[in-house]
Order: sequence, then structure tokens, then C-alpha cells
Amino acid sequence: MKTPRLPMFKFLAFLFLALPLAAHAGAVGKLKNFIASTRSAQASFSQEVQDKNGKRIQSASGTMQFVRPGKFRWIYLKPYEQQIVGDGEKFWLHDVELNQVTVKKLDAVLGSSPAALLAGSNEIERGFTLEDSGERDGLDWLRATPRSQDTSFEKIFMAFDAQSELVIMELHDALGQKTVLRFSGMQRNPKLSPQVFNFIPPKGADVLGE
Repeated sequence: MKTPRLPMFKFLAFLFLALPLAAHAGAVGKLKNFIASTRSAQASFSQEVQDKNGKRIQSASGTMQFVRPGKFRWIYLKPYEQQIVGDGEKFWLHDVELNQVTVKKLDAVLGSSPAALLAGSNEIERGFTLEDSGERDGLDWLRATPRSQDTSFEKIFMAFDAQSELVIMELHDALGQKTVLRFSGMQRNPKLSPQVFNFIPPKGADVLGE
């Protein structure tokens, strides 16, 4: 029996977040500083989905790269290979095993989703209410609550370590499920080739969408 496909596009927004941020500030201040000072990044990640009782029901891992605004490459390596690419205008999701490509307008994917925290303008509080959420497990936490009801998640938590790096994100949906993202091997503002964010559907792929 094959592992169910994760709704990967929901998580594309969060590849923007895994970076060192300014010290001597609360989590909200660190997030704002990141948006103002970070243009590109790359890192490894692990992803775990938990049910409302905290039981793990899905897991994945891979790598990410991005250049703000709107260009990113999010590669899932395990348990199956998928590629998520934003080229600044379109969003591409390639399921390698199925050789299937889904394409959407990037604005439609970002919209009022959590991606609006980091993609596009710096006016993050237009789409989200931000508040420091205190310290837990030696980390400083931030809570972001979407102002719009048209979003997949009810709330998002971000945790920063003593070196002001974002190390954990928790995405809570209306069904009580929680998606936990952990980042490692962070590089801030690397020089990334524009070719990294180009995507051409492979020969013979089934292309769905716009």
C-alpha cells in the first residue's frame, strides 16, 4: 500500500522562514528583521504531520532554496520525491513517481495563505496578527493568526533559538492536525543561480492546471 500523498503545496510558504534572525529581540522583532534583511536562503528540513492526539501520521524530508519575492525550490526526497518550484509567476508541483505536474498562478497559491508572511511586501501585519508567545523548551515562540478566513491554517507558531535562528514551525489546521517543520544547515543570503527556479515539465508528464 502506497503512502498517501501529502498536500505539499500548503507548505511551500514555509521554505522562506528557516534563517538566522537578529538577536536581542522578541520573536516578532526577529521575524520582521528577517523580512527586511534576508533575500535568499537554503536549508534542509524535516516535516511531520500529527493528528489531534499528537500521533505522527505522516513524515517527509528534503531541501529548500528561495529568493524573495516569489522564487523558491522545495524538494521532498523522502518518502517519495516531489519538486515544488515558484518561478515568480507560476507555481509548479512535480510528482516524480507519477510523472504528474500541477501548475497554478503563483498569486493564487500565495494569496492570503501563510506565504503572505514573507512573500511579496513587508507589510506582514496586513494579513496576520503577530504576537510573542513566550519561551518554551529554551526557544522563543511567535504566534501568527491569519486575519482572513480563506486560509488552510488557523494559527502558526515559529520558534527561534538563542542564536536567533528559526528552527521550528508548527502549523495548526481546523481539524486539529499539526504540521511540524524543523530546519537545519541554514545558509543565509547565498548566491543562487536564476536557473534554480526555472521549471520545464519533463517529457511525457501529465500537466494539470493553468
